[in-house]
Amino acid sequence: MTAGGGERLDHFMARANAAYYAGRDPFADFATAPEISQMFGEILGAWVAVTWQGMGRPDPFLLVEAGPGRGTLMADMLRLLSRVAPDCHAAAAIHLVETSPRLRAVQAGALEGRAARPVAWHDRVEDVPDGPMILLANEFLDALPIRQFVRRVEGWDERFVQGVGFATRPASDLPAGGPFDRPVPPGEVLEVCADALAVARAMAARLRRAPGVALFVDYGYDGALWGDTLQALRDREPAWPLADPGQADLTAHVDFASFAAAARAAGADVHGSVTQGALLAGLGLFARAEQLARARPPAEAHAIRDAAQRLAAPDRMGRLFKALVAASPGLPPPPGFAAAPHQETSHDR
Repeated sequence: MTAGGGERLDHFMARANAAYYAGRDPFADFATAPEISQMFGEILGAWVAVTWQGMGRPDPFLLVEAGPGRGTLMADMLRLLSRVAPDCHAAAAIHLVETSPRLRAVQAGALEGRAARPVAWHDRVEDVPDGPMILLANEFLDALPIRQFVRRVEGWDERFVQGVGFATRPASDLPAGGPFDRPVPPGEVLEVCADALAVARAMAARLRRAPGVALFVDYGYDGALWGDTLQALRDREPAWPLADPGQADLTAHVDFASFAAAARAAGADVHGSVTQGALLAGLGLFARAEQLARARPPAEAHAIRDAAQRLAAPDRMGRLFKALVAASPGLPPPPGFAAAPHQETSHDR
């Protein structure tokens, strides 16, 4: 959709990211937690095993990953499950939500021989078949396209992309579920990710139909907050997000408060958000790092401890990244969330 020569921001972002993931290696531009250390996948693999037990050990169950990248997280989880929870590993039917044919091929190679059952791929979370499910989505929501609205004294303007800059026009429609009741000062930006809200509603609907737990880990904020968070990375350096569409990864910080509200309104139990650092520390990340480090030469031991700090320290990924769970009503709180039903955080930028 265009308006006065401009393109709506969410349409621009979707088009640019589709071209980017089809034509470039995203891991040349950024590193995700599973690529930083195998400990991330091992910790979450153990989380899957305990969560599966809390669901009553369904066999089979769908072990789903949305936005699986190179397949590293799923491969690390399956390696851990095959070793310490073989019953859970045998019961898991692997489903991956990935639109890029190139990345699907990479994922197939990473998972070859690791899954007990054939792996299936889907274009959308909503396409995953019904049944008992545990879903993980690490840095999935941040890449979904957003719209940006600018507060006026009365009403809202919307930002459109025009060339390599923005054009602002009176908003003709406001997306349902957007947090337009927030006290945004005039001139400030409010971001709405309709696709993320749709994922929350669809996830809650299926969690009402069959037992399941969905873990979302991403960078973002929680609370009645606002601000312009659109960003681009190219060759591991910040880039102007409106220049050279398809050549940089476009993302925005996840509005966990709106995501949680949409999931709750649609009938899911919601736990969190908590910080990634609190979650990983509570699940034993630092104990695992010390266990691995003790068996390694000094240089390798230092790298292992540094990776744990990078994942969980507040001044690194530990505070900016948040974790939230949507679950079927009545299931026990999943590991790492039992003592923290909700955590308000500052608007980390």
